[in-house]
Amino acid sequence: MARPRKPLLSRDLIVDTARELVDAEGLAALSTRRLAAELGVSGPSLYNHFRTKDQILEAVADSVSALVDLSMFEDGRPWRTALHDWAVSYRAALTEHPNIVPVLARGPGRRPAGLRLADAVFGAMTAAGWPPAQATSIGALMRYFVQGSALGSFAGGFVDDETAYDPADYPHLGQAHLLADRQQQVDERAFATGLQALLDGLAVQYESLAGPERRAAGPDRPAAKAR
Repeated sequence: MARPRKPLLSRDLIVDTARELVDAEGLAALSTRRLAAELGVSGPSLYNHFRTKDQILEAVADSVSALVDLSMFEDGRPWRTALHDWAVSYRAALTEHPNIVPVLARGPGRRPAGLRLADAVFGAMTAAGWPPAQATSIGALMRYFVQGSALGSFAGGFVDDETAYDPADYPHLGQAHLLADRQQQVDERAFATGLQALLDGLAVQYESLAGPERRAAGPDRPAAKAR
C-alpha cells in the first residue's frame, strides 16, 4: 500500500484542532484522548509531536499570541499611539479565543510568539525613552488590562430579566436588564474608556520622568526606529 504523500498529523493540525476544541468547549474539554478522537488518530500518535497535554496547550496559547499585530512598534508611530494600537490588536485576538486567556495569563514562558510580543513592547518603550523598570511595568500593566477585558464580560454578567433587579434592593440598576442585549457595545466602550485613561496617566508619568529634551518630545516620540 502506497504511503500517503502528506503525513496524517502535523504540529499545526494538532494545534489548530486543539484551539478549535478549547474555543468551543473550554480548557476542561481538552485531553489527549479527546483530541486524538477529533483528529481520527490513536492517542499515542500525538506524542510524536507533543510529549504532554500541557505542551499542546502552550502551543495553542502561542498560536493566539502570534495573531497580535506588532507592526506599530516598527513603523515610527508615537509610543502612545503604538501602545494603543497594539492593545486593540491584542484584545481582538483574545476576544476571538477567550478560553485560552488563563494559559496566556501565566506569562510567555518559553513560547516564541509570546516572547516576541514581550520583547517588542519592552523594546519600543525603552526606545521611546522610558526607563527600563518603567517599561517593564507598562508591559505588565497593559497585559493585565487587556487580558482582564477579554476574560469576561461585565455586560454579559447581567440577566435579561427586568424582575431580577428589584428597585427596593438595587435602586440604581433599573436598566441593568438591558445590558446583556448590548454586551458587545458596552464591553467595547468600557475597554476604550479604560485604555484612554491608562494612556492619559502614562503620558503624565512620562512627562514627570523626562528631562527637558524628552518633555519637549512628549507622547509623540516614536516607539522605535523603523527598520
